[in-house]
Amino acid sequence: MAATFLFQIARSIAKMISNPILKMVCALNKIITLSTLLFCFACNSLATAEDSILDFMPSITAGITILPKPIDFKVVYPSIQSGSEYVINTSEWNIPINGTNAIKTTDNLQAAIDEAAELGFTKVVIPTGRYLIGKYGNDIYQSGIDLHSNTEYVLSNGTTIEMVTNNKWNYCVLRIQGQNDVTVSGGTIKGDRSTHIYTPRPSDGATAHDEGHGICVWGESERVLIKDMRIHSLTGDGSLLLSSKDVRYINNEIYNNRRQGVSVVGGIRVAIEDNEIHHIRGTSPQFGVDIEGAGREDRDILIRNNDFHHNRGGDIVNTSGKNVFIVNNVMDQGAEGIDFRYIDGPIVTWEKTDNVIVGNEITMYNGSFNGRLGYIQYSGGNDNNPAITYIHNNVCHNCGMYMYRAEGADIRNNKFYGYFLALSHFSNVTLVDNLVTYSPDGPRYCWSYRFNNVLGVASGNFIEDQAANIPLSETVPHTLQCVLNGF
Repeated sequence: MAATFLFQIARSIAKMISNPILKMVCALNKIITLSTLLFCFACNSLATAEDSILDFMPSITAGITILPKPIDFKVVYPSIQSGSEYVINTSEWNIPINGTNAIKTTDNLQAAIDEAAELGFTKVVIPTGRYLIGKYGNDIYQSGIDLHSNTEYVLSNGTTIEMVTNNKWNYCVLRIQGQNDVTVSGGTIKGDRSTHIYTPRPSDGATAHDEGHGICVWGESERVLIKDMRIHSLTGDGSLLLSSKDVRYINNEIYNNRRQGVSVVGGIRVAIEDNEIHHIRGTSPQFGVDIEGAGREDRDILIRNNDFHHNRGGDIVNTSGKNVFIVNNVMDQGAEGIDFRYIDGPIVTWEKTDNVIVGNEITMYNGSFNGRLGYIQYSGGNDNNPAITYIHNNVCHNCGMYMYRAEGADIRNNKFYGYFLALSHFSNVTLVDNLVTYSPDGPRYCWSYRFNNVLGVASGNFIEDQAANIPLSETVPHTLQCVLNGF
């Protein structure tokens, strides 16, 4: 209890006091106690990395356990050399700021951005205005604006960069391709979703047109930060991250896109924090965040403190990511009836992925096509991943969880209100201190803890206010007859 109290003090101080002051106070403090160690650790680590002390506590002392394993990576911020500021003069560059003449706006805005890079400016300010952009790239790609390395791009208050109505399968409103140390902040990125023309693709006649993106981070880009933006109404994703490293999304509102909020398709060291991602619906998969490498490597990914709601497919899906932390997010299905029913569910993972799922609050109303499962682990029946899936301290309102045909799960201190905790054909399970309650409208018999061919250990679990006797064994598979009978 004392250690936890000291941790909370250190965490609060680390958030409240500026980094230089923290460093000075730590240097003056010579008393080596637990609180001092925590405080100075916050000084030295948080000051340089700007991450929460929660990431490191398990590796400092065994007496304080917040995450079941430490976040053992750092998503590196852009390192932009100091330089002068370039405010684009829209009059001199003859750039329309009233949402007209997309080709002229694209050409002249791009020319101004290119000149700033050539002259060595490291901060480019785009003045208030509505910039309608987009021109022919090729038969299936509509070109937008390309950004450069070693530059901070600031969209002024009231600035919108908007893709013109087009009939192309692909586009990027802003593209960061093969660039390093780039920051984009402020303003709004808008797609042409409401007016897009879904012309059949010449190669196969398809009309999905699901690759129209707000911000593309492509081509082995590194150290990219996207923050404080509104990104919406894209025919594809708010942002597509493809084969890049050290990318952060912080404090953005991403919404009303057809395919995804953020797609991670080959990302190493990625942080998605403090965003609101909502109303993603239109064409599959329709998730807030989708980690799906398609043969590329996805590793060291942090999804923390985000607000997800009204996303048709679900909120977070991990099909390929290793060492993924899903921490302290809020997920709300939306109560507008069948129109906002999930397809898959709030959190979905596959058995070959590595996940730490901690401290999330999930609310479901009418469930998904999988039922009212706040977390489901799909299985391809070929689990060769030795990592443990950690599921700790989550709260599911009107929902539960289900994992099948895999191994390695540590499930502790979760609350599943009104649905079940289910495991099938699963081994190496640790099930400790969980609570399941009955659904007011659902069946009671064989409802709360449902097992079919499960190996592991269980203790301290409850059904309502009664201890649950769950006879898991590490050697004899446990199956409930009523599950076999289909009750």
